[in-house]
Amino acid sequence: MAHMLVLRTSKIGVRFVLLAAFLSASPLATVAAEPAPTSRAADVVVYGGTSAGVMAAVQAKRMGKSVVLVGPDRRLGGLTAGGLGWTDTGNKGVIGGLAREFYHRIWRRYQDDAAWKWQSRESYGSRGLGARASDGRQRTMWIFEPHVAESVFEDLIREHEIPVVRDEWLDRDSGVEKQDARIVAIRMLSGDAYRGKVFIDATYEGDLMAAAGVEYHVGREANSVYGESWNGVQTGVFQHQHYFKQPVDPYRIPGDPSSGLLPRISDEPPGDKGMGDDRIQAYCYRMCLTNSPENRIPFPKPAGYDPSQYELLLRVFATGWRETFEKFDPMPNHKTDTNNHGPFSTDNIGYNYAYPEGTYAQREAILQEHRTYQQGLLYFMANDPRMPADVRSEMSEWGLAKDEFTETGGWPHQIYVREARRMVGDYVLTELDCMDRRETPESVGMGSYTLDSHNVQRYVTPEGTVQNEGDVGVRVPRAYEIAYGALTPKKEQCENLLVPVCVSSSHIAFGSIRMEPVFMILGQSAATAASLAIDDGIPVQDLDYQQLRSRLDADGQVCEAQTSARE
Repeated sequence: MAHMLVLRTSKIGVRFVLLAAFLSASPLATVAAEPAPTSRAADVVVYGGTSAGVMAAVQAKRMGKSVVLVGPDRRLGGLTAGGLGWTDTGNKGVIGGLAREFYHRIWRRYQDDAAWKWQSRESYGSRGLGARASDGRQRTMWIFEPHVAESVFEDLIREHEIPVVRDEWLDRDSGVEKQDARIVAIRMLSGDAYRGKVFIDATYEGDLMAAAGVEYHVGREANSVYGESWNGVQTGVFQHQHYFKQPVDPYRIPGDPSSGLLPRISDEPPGDKGMGDDRIQAYCYRMCLTNSPENRIPFPKPAGYDPSQYELLLRVFATGWRETFEKFDPMPNHKTDTNNHGPFSTDNIGYNYAYPEGTYAQREAILQEHRTYQQGLLYFMANDPRMPADVRSEMSEWGLAKDEFTETGGWPHQIYVREARRMVGDYVLTELDCMDRRETPESVGMGSYTLDSHNVQRYVTPEGTVQNEGDVGVRVPRAYEIAYGALTPKKEQCENLLVPVCVSSSHIAFGSIRMEPVFMILGQSAATAASLAIDDGIPVQDLDYQQLRSRLDADGQVCEAQTSARE
């Protein structure tokens, strides 16, 4: 997202160039002052244009509240509109309310023959159509192209006449004005301020939450902190396909440690199993690729391309590994949602640790490194003569889609922030909640996806081979409840803030919660709570749960396991 800050700076630079030219041509001209900062007020101020942010804004408006959606995003919908079109759903029957309405609207779009430009509906088949529709009364579609998702979000905003202020960046140092434990206003780097009665932080990073002085955590807690099994360091755990199945030498000169490590291997020890650390699971861009010749952009060579960064991949292929295309998940119109797969793939392991707390400039540098790495990986696989001929040949048939992310040459605008900050709120959701080992109070929605963490580090084993660590995939026994207290800070820290994305949870619990449908669910529930708290003139922590639950039920939210048998 921070590249938008660069765009803002470049616009200012253009203004100065134009102003200089004007003054040289007209010495007597007066200089027009920059617009003065403005102050805007609304009942509910939503910061962050993610899928959760859009749903929060829509729900607040449906409940009769004035609302403004403001944030650094230029495009709405976050990752749902940023390449993740192969929806991670778990039990679709617990996806209700506005989230289900979103997927119904997606389904409706694909009933129009005009939506099938590069492929017929019949040739795509039932993948994502009838076979994935889980409600006989309200058809839904769970697989979709990025531009279709974005247009649905824009429709929701337009239909509800919600003001959206884009490319506005919170002043994280001094931009949160508080009186006692209440936020009064938030100020952007532009100087513009937004006053509200309740604020919702819908960002992936939790910037408003942190700037408001709310307690949070970054990294993995030790298993001992919450009595968990799958948190902390997970050496020796291999539950997906993202590890080195065959021994691979990590050294530049095989067998010679003195030659140094190949790029993208850490020289630090991984830590003891179960211990906590400040590392976070890897990020990547969920790419929309196509093999349709008329719509394909061949993979470009990025600036700063360095083929030496991919030497380790060549050694993976030398072991006989050939799973490259197993996560080219098919979307309509001969497109894919392409995700990380294998021991060396699009996940940029170990290069995002500073992102959650980084300044905007530091985050932009991290995003640029991720773009260079991932674009370089694609170019390498499609062009480097050392690649296995079968892989190189097939990879060359793929490219970026011309009709997606047109402003950025087919590259997604949103990186997959799999985790950043996580609030430590009134209630901390843990593995115990997800695995049905304790009763979760005051449910405001449900999750059901696997406890899912991508790799966190790549290191050298005691045997002198390379291995990845942090990948966990543990199925939950049933859909589980998400407590209202996981959306609220501790009352003494802030009493008019709700956090539906960076929820109060442990690392491994967040691995299940962090799915886009759940963010939409929690965005709606947060806005419902905000609206009711405004009506009663009380802190969000003091809201009567039965009152909240009654409204959630009325709006189709699914909050209990016994009501979830819709599949």
